[in-house]
Amino acid sequence: MTFRELVIAYFQYPAIMGYLLCAAAAIAAFVWRPASPLQTVAAVAVAALVYPLAWYVLHRWVLHSRWMFKVSPLASTWKRIHYDHHQDPNHLEVLFGALHTTLPAIVVATAPVGWLIGGFGGAMAAIATGLLTTCFYEFCHCIQHLAYKPRNKMLAAMKARHMAHHFHDETGNFGITNYFWDRLFGTFYERQERKAKSPTVFNLGYDEEAAKRWPKVAELSGGVVSGHPRQRHRAADHA
Repeated sequence: MTFRELVIAYFQYPAIMGYLLCAAAAIAAFVWRPASPLQTVAAVAVAALVYPLAWYVLHRWVLHSRWMFKVSPLASTWKRIHYDHHQDPNHLEVLFGALHTTLPAIVVATAPVGWLIGGFGGAMAAIATGLLTTCFYEFCHCIQHLAYKPRNKMLAAMKARHMAHHFHDETGNFGITNYFWDRLFGTFYERQERKAKSPTVFNLGYDEEAAKRWPKVAELSGGVVSGHPRQRHRAADHA
């Protein structure tokens, strides 16, 4: 895949269109009732700083938790927004989170700090920042999961760490582009530092035993599968 093909594929995703449309709406609302220049700069800066922490918290303690699949009303959401993504990291239809879960999270993470800094205009500036930051994160996420080999050393390192999270040990490297919070909380690692592969890297702890007690995800998935997705696909092709 060339960089041009990557960009074209990225902008065709409905989630990205949704983020951009919402960002445009937030910017229009800001223009209607703007904050002062100083308040705007502060709201944008704080939102940009808070976002990586919010993503880390959600990724580590919500998406990688083992409580969501135990709550029946949340099990289908957990399955869609993260279990399916780890079951097959190269399955592009579930590469991006569902808008009905990501948009509220972005607003909650950014709007309050923006409002405290600059009222309505500050909140709109912060929300727009969160949405556009999400677009950047998801572009890097595309690089990490699509068949594109980045030439930039920083992007290549990001891809290697994220692929380790998906194919070697899911208990670390929760950042997508920013690993500051991983380093601070002790969850950052390079692939060669962890010799043993996590047994739950593809199922996130939802195994046959868990499915017996909390069957909702298994019912929605048509059962419980394990092992490398490439090997599963090969077995299915030969079946």
